[in-house]
Amino acid sequence: MEKVTPFLMFQGGKAEDAMNYYTSLIDDSEIKSIIRYGAEGPGEEGTVMQAVFSLKEQEFMCIDSHVNHEFTFTPSFSIFLTCDIEEEIDNLYNKMMENGTALMPIDNYGFSKKFGWLNDQFGISWQLNLPE
Repeated sequence: MEKVTPFLMFQGGKAEDAMNYYTSLIDDSEIKSIIRYGAEGPGEEGTVMQAVFSLKEQEFMCIDSHVNHEFTFTPSFSIFLTCDIEEEIDNLYNKMMENGTALMPIDNYGFSKKFGWLNDQFGISWQLNLPE
């Protein structure tokens, strides 16, 4: 086995928007590759057939599903970010909350200095942590 890579399946052509958003928020992040659907399909032309992006050297794969599914993302799987300073966690939390939903509003819950858990505008669940 070479490696393990989290895989995110978006619907409605949101994969590229999500990758651009995440890589703009998190330093040392980049979109590494994008393969798009062509005119022959099966997905809508120009949407993401397969892409790889990295956040702080952690690679993720994603697609725009051409099949409509009855399911979407769930908070039971989340991306956990450990922040270095209070300004960083506050900035990320506030930006990700734009059109997002708080699951645990940013606060001190006793297990770290500051913690927040939210679903962003794309439905991805994030846990943001600032250790003591």
